[in-house]
Amino acid sequence: MEPLVVLLVIFLLTAISTKIIRQKWMLAFAGKLAMSVMLLFTAIGHFLFPEGMAMMIPEFIPNEKELIYLTGVIEIAAAIGLLFPRSQRLTAWLLILFFIMILPANIYAAIHHVNIKMANYDGQGVNYLWFRIPLQLFFIVWVYYFGIKKARIQ
Repeated sequence: MEPLVVLLVIFLLTAISTKIIRQKWMLAFAGKLAMSVMLLFTAIGHFLFPEGMAMMIPEFIPNEKELIYLTGVIEIAAAIGLLFPRSQRLTAWLLILFFIMILPANIYAAIHHVNIKMANYDGQGVNYLWFRIPLQLFFIVWVYYFGIKKARIQ
């Protein structure tokens, strides 16, 4: 839920600020900046809660903690890449692929009641997927719209 709040608040603040300062709506910029800030926010979790996040990964996948750090670095790189016109379309496509690839980890975590922050198994459970899967799809559509479609228009 927190990433969604960060995304929407930054989008609204940026959109309103650019309208006031530049006298025009800069929604594509606001959308990319909001996603970048959200990615930085979620990347922090990879470094603050690596044990809990590693629990999201099935046991048959080795080096869970290193994978968590790597995905945190990927999120930081994507946050930066979205902000540069020369890299934003490629970054957006790779980010969409990334969001698709991490969905199974979110499903696994929900099935096993993983509590990321506490690194235990008393998390929200399967009902969380009713929110998480549409949220993941929302992020994919957001990145496509602001990072790919709007990039062609500007």
